[in-house]
Amino acid sequence: MRKRGKRARQAKALLLFGLILTLVLILIVSTVGRQEFNAPHKLALEVIGTAQIGVTRLSAYFGGIWQDYRALINVREENRKLREEIRAHKAAATQYREAVATNVRLGKLLELKETLPPPTLTARIIGKDPSLWFKTVIIDRGSSDGVEKGMPVVTVEGIVGQVMNTSPHYAKILLANDPNSAVDVIVQKNRIQGIIKGDGTDFILHYVLRNSEVSEGDLVVTSGLGGVFPKGLPVGRVARVVHSPRGMFQAITVEPAADFAQLEHVLIIMKKSSLAE
Repeated sequence: MRKRGKRARQAKALLLFGLILTLVLILIVSTVGRQEFNAPHKLALEVIGTAQIGVTRLSAYFGGIWQDYRALINVREENRKLREEIRAHKAAATQYREAVATNVRLGKLLELKETLPPPTLTARIIGKDPSLWFKTVIIDRGSSDGVEKGMPVVTVEGIVGQVMNTSPHYAKILLANDPNSAVDVIVQKNRIQGIIKGDGTDFILHYVLRNSEVSEGDLVVTSGLGGVFPKGLPVGRVARVVHSPRGMFQAITVEPAADFAQLEHVLIIMKKSSLAE
């Protein structure tokens, strides 16, 4: 039954094709020798016109799909180029912001340089010492630049530390928050003296008598004693004061003025002095 149905459909299709072809031939032959249309002409013209409309619409449909496909390809290519341009502009903007930030930092260092005793030398932090025994950083200046052991190092916010070791082109800085570092300081508001030592993170202010008036928020600056740091450089602010019932001295914690975790550029004060023991 299926084969018969299929053959019947094929026969109908061939019959329809033959009919259309016959009408086309009739229209062509009749048109050659006659000027007026009769019934077969009209029928053939209707059939051909209908077929042409279908073919035209079908061509327009597939032509539109092709145009849309080509437009989509062009849009994808344009989007790819735009994404590349956006990435390039973002990279340029990042570089520009970094250059501006660097210029601002260096400008502040130059302003600080005007207030320090000459000569001074600008240096860049290039790494941290992996040693577990010391809190140190490495700078891109060394003995060939005149850097020597014991020279004080500062930044715009406050003191950083002292030169610990040098090579011809690099130097190691012992940070002020290292337990092996010690700096003579005073509390700015009432001139109380003490010695700052690091605990690895913050400062501990030692040798302040129990009856001395020290409060949270007090600014601590270098005293100028010891011949290392010039007088009046910011060290930090008092973060906590503990009055112990025993002993002669208070336990005072000072938050450093400089952010040791984000050091980038520093100033070396080029004066000879012994490294604090």
